Amino acid sequence: MIRFRLSELIADAQFRTGRRITLIEIAEATGINRMTLSRMTNVRGYSTSTDTIDKLCQFFGCDVGDVAGYVESTTTEQLAAIAPAGTGAKVPAKRAAAGPSAARPPSRKTSPK
Repeated sequence: MIRFRLSELIADAQFRTGRRITLIEIAEATGINRMTLSRMTNVRGYSTSTDTIDKLCQFFGCDVGDVAGYVESTTTEQLAAIAPAGTGAKVPAKRAAAGPSAARPPSRKTSPK
């Protein structure tokens, strides 16, 4: 799986410049949509174009390998094998697909007085 190192690049740039760098600032400077940058930062396995990677390399003054790198994919079974038995270490489970009602808390109905 390809892993984007956008968070690390931002942290390094913030350290060098001594000021906060936001995704909005990067989006405005590069022309990359802010949601694309957000997904690259937060969505595991997100796929983007080489044009986006090129623009990030220009913005940060770095190489392609600094923006993205290959990491071994891990499955839930592999994570379970790594967690030491009896330590209580929990393996993250995939969320079940939920309908629109799952996002709402249960309603409290009051009885008429």
